[in-house]
Amino acid sequence: MKLLPSLMCLDFSQVDSEIKKLDEAGVDGYHIDVIDGHFVKTFGLGQQDIQAVKRVSKKPLDVHLMTDAPYQFIDYFDLVPGDMVHIHPEVDPEPSKTIQKLKEKGLKASIVLSPSTAICTVQELLPIVDAVLVMTVNLGFAGQKYLDFVDAKIQQLADLREEKNYSFEIYTDGAISPDKIKNQLKMSVDGFVLGTSALFKKEETYDNLVKSLRSLNG
Repeated sequence: MKLLPSLMCLDFSQVDSEIKKLDEAGVDGYHIDVIDGHFVKTFGLGQQDIQAVKRVSKKPLDVHLMTDAPYQFIDYFDLVPGDMVHIHPEVDPEPSKTIQKLKEKGLKASIVLSPSTAICTVQELLPIVDAVLVMTVNLGFAGQKYLDFVDAKIQQLADLREEKNYSFEIYTDGAISPDKIKNQLKMSVDGFVLGTSALFKKEETYDNLVKSLRSLNG
């Protein structure tokens, strides 16, 4: 399984030392929420934050574009082949064009399913994406309560992937605790975005916390 710390929860006044500790703990990459203030009515991280992480770590970036018209942002960020970009098809007039552009740049292309977004609305895109990110909280704010009704969607997505022999990975994001990870592993989820429910603002070290999460995969 892949473990991706959500940098919305990181203390950026200590970014160098924090990223080094997370690197040493063995995380698989870093999840960066880019929010434009339009699609989601708040603001998130930006190019300067991406550069700060890249200055310290060589691990892949996992960029969640919570933006209108995500196509226009692809060239703005300092991304390299192997990094992942998640887009919201509901605010992209031509999501297949955006996915194609991401792949042409050597980036991994993912679509996001918000809690209220049905799988049937993106089904035509599933054969061409590398991943699907399922949101288990509403967009834009940390510290929310996990939405249990989304579990049915995760299972439906995993079943559809097996039935159609699709190759995309499934990731989840939002109030992802160790118990939620344990349950979602049974639903064949491949990766988890980690915030305060599993990784940040804890008394234990990142190293111990990551080891404990890895042990859930048995």
